[in-house]
Amino acid sequence: MPDDAPGPPDSPSSPGSPSSAERRDVLEHGEVAILGRMPWSSNGTFLTDVCHADEKTQAVYKPYRGERPLWDFPDGLYKREVAAYELSEALGWHLVPLTVLRIEAPLGEGSLQQFVETDFEQHYFTLYEADEHRDQLQALCVFDLLANSTDRKSGHCLLGSDDRIYAIDNGLSFHQEFKLRTVIWEFGGEPIPAALLDDVRRFVDEGVPAPLAALLDPFERDALLTRARAVVTDATFPTDHTGRRYPWPLV
Repeated sequence: MPDDAPGPPDSPSSPGSPSSAERRDVLEHGEVAILGRMPWSSNGTFLTDVCHADEKTQAVYKPYRGERPLWDFPDGLYKREVAAYELSEALGWHLVPLTVLRIEAPLGEGSLQQFVETDFEQHYFTLYEADEHRDQLQALCVFDLLANSTDRKSGHCLLGSDDRIYAIDNGLSFHQEFKLRTVIWEFGGEPIPAALLDDVRRFVDEGVPAPLAALLDPFERDALLTRARAVVTDATFPTDHTGRRYPWPLV
């Protein structure tokens, strides 16, 4: 990413804010209290308070037992939520809010993702024409190619209170078959910026890092590296010539 790109989303926003390591510690070891179910979610998704020592934060909890079976994805979508975070971190793009695995939680094992303070009136279709968001949305476009995101709705692109773009709801990703479905097609045919390609090339050279590899099966790991190599080779944002690679609903 460019040297002047914004810092990680979980960096302190003000004096006294918890550090990245502290927030991870809270999410991994804190006591989870469910506040309520998130609206418009097809699977069980819950807003929670997470408390540990003197720290407290809010997180989105997606338990395994709240998932609806899908014919085209194996169960355990919560692991793919964590895998998306690990991929984003491996690339150095910090697009996905801090997300961890939890074995012990009110409804059993699942993922906990740092809650993003946002204006929910803003989403991809309201953001993409603003020049200040272009770099982050281009990074997200490449990220979705690599992660093989099959459900990148407009409302899954959040503008945080820190003016960063965050990608949420990443459970339908990393399938070994190419299933890309996204609303981000405005960059189609344009060259991918060199800084993004350099990051992808480094990822290919270093291989899938252990924390990410542990969340994917061997075929999914191989497919991820194949997509990354294709991105570097083609070096161009994709174009949907069929008009069929959109999720539904769009927002």
